[in-house]
Amino acid sequence: MRAVGWARSLPMDTGPKAARDWALGHLETIGWTCDSPQPVDDVLLTVSELVTNAHVHARSTARLVMTWDSQCLHITVHDDNRNLPEPQEPSGDRPGGRGLLLVEALADSWEARPCPYGKSVTACFHPVTAAGRAD
Repeated sequence: MRAVGWARSLPMDTGPKAARDWALGHLETIGWTCDSPQPVDDVLLTVSELVTNAHVHARSTARLVMTWDSQCLHITVHDDNRNLPEPQEPSGDRPGGRGLLLVEALADSWEARPCPYGKSVTACFHPVTAAGRAD
């Protein structure tokens, strides 16, 4: 199996739009933008949410890694906070708190893992087939 990957560091003063633009450029190189806009939109929203979580909740630079192995597109964001995220129930009492619920709804799978100097959150997306998203 052959895989390709890209990585970018996004300091706290870098907005999620820069992350989405960077990710879109790489999605174009692997052909994900040719068939249907929906999976691309799902990936870009996930990138935005994970980078925002690293900046807002971890108060950390976000290190974004995209890996494509022809079976799954892995979107990983590493930050410096070891506390693993947990999806929260939406509340009208506070803004935000819906990012991981979105990631859970959009990605085929996701996970958070502690690392020696923080944590990594990875969302995986399978390519779209003629019949829809691959199983």
